[in-house]
Amino acid sequence: MENKQIEVLAVNISEKKGTVKTAVDEITLYENGVKGDAHSGSWHRQVSMLARESIEKFEHKANRTIAFGEFAENITTKGMELFHTNPFDLFVSENHILEVTQIGKKCHGDNCAIFREVGNCVMPKEGIFVRVIKGGVMKAGDKLNYIPKIFKARIITLSDRASSGEYEDRSGPRINELLTEYFEKIKWCLEIEHILIPDDPKQLAALLEDSKSQGIDIVITTGGTGIGPKDFTPEIVKDFIDKEIPGVMEMIRLKYGAEKPNALLSRGVAGTMGESLVYALPGSVKAVNEYMEEICKTLQHLIFMLNALDVH
Repeated sequence: MENKQIEVLAVNISEKKGTVKTAVDEITLYENGVKGDAHSGSWHRQVSMLARESIEKFEHKANRTIAFGEFAENITTKGMELFHTNPFDLFVSENHILEVTQIGKKCHGDNCAIFREVGNCVMPKEGIFVRVIKGGVMKAGDKLNYIPKIFKARIITLSDRASSGEYEDRSGPRINELLTEYFEKIKWCLEIEHILIPDDPKQLAALLEDSKSQGIDIVITTGGTGIGPKDFTPEIVKDFIDKEIPGVMEMIRLKYGAEKPNALLSRGVAGTMGESLVYALPGSVKAVNEYMEEICKTLQHLIFMLNALDVH
């Protein structure tokens, strides 16, 4: 989604959860949300936002006017339908940075005061939640720039022969293809850089260090996970890993090794490296297909976990 600007129509507060909020002249955003609001705290649903565009659709169905804060939103906006955003997208102004953490929520129906008063609630489907990255005073009339999160991935192929042009690198492009398909499926934006290097531990270490310093979201290597004299990738990757995620690779080895014991010989690793997820995969296209199928099953959840979003 392209960058847009939205306008704050109202700011609203309530002292109890599950009740309508009251419009106020201004709110103060701080590290735990909105000062004085029941939803503030050290969690991922600190501040709720709802677009006037969503409210108007409900008004048409209900045949009545909905007041600001009636759906318990802290910030009422206009300019775009907020539910089209994704987690980690930003709303930014000179004084504020808000990061999207969740789209919609579970509705408690008759147990919710809003549902009892209004008869329905648009927040579960079209409201969003954000956390405060940079706080300050906010009031009606403020403008916020919408900046979609673009995830960055770096694929590193290690191969003397492919880097010298003796044969075509096929495993790196295949990872590119599968990762692109996955991000398109979950509707997150992704940019991929593919680098082909010889079997050189110093070059790999330099690229991992650079990936960590840049905060590349996902780093995937392919090649060098066997036991040959130039198979050093796991050792280099482990030097940079802060927290290993052994279960991913163990499950892959057991799943495919049950029928083809040679799959048990791969020494692929997975883990976190600063703000990055890093995976070391074998060099064959067949292995890439097998590994990526399993990696993608937990990839989004790992990104949430790495960024402290509890979205169980």
